[in-house]
Amino acid sequence: MKKILHQLILEDVSAFMKELGRDYSFIDSQYKIKINDKYNYIDLLLYNIEFNCYVVVELKVIELKKEHIGQIEIYMNYIDKTIGIIICKKDNKFILEYCSDDRILAREYELV
Repeated sequence: MKKILHQLILEDVSAFMKELGRDYSFIDSQYKIKINDKYNYIDLLLYNIEFNCYVVVELKVIELKKEHIGQIEIYMNYIDKTIGIIICKKDNKFILEYCSDDRILAREYELV
């Protein structure tokens, strides 16, 4: 299911970028980073022109979980000056309420 969501976004990346706002640029999909001796892949790496920073986007096909916050925090710490967006099937306000990093946003999606 995650691959389907990812593919739908990439098929019309222009429309996806417009939904985010006019100040975003697409860098790469499945952006490979090496942490210690293991490769990790950021689902989408964007750049925000207004804030002059990278945007790490993680796609989740389930409800937001605390593990997702930890994952995106690691990616954000790897890439300096970042904002993190988790696109998930169902938001979980409690998880975000107790997240101490206000640079992380969660947004629900609905396939239509």
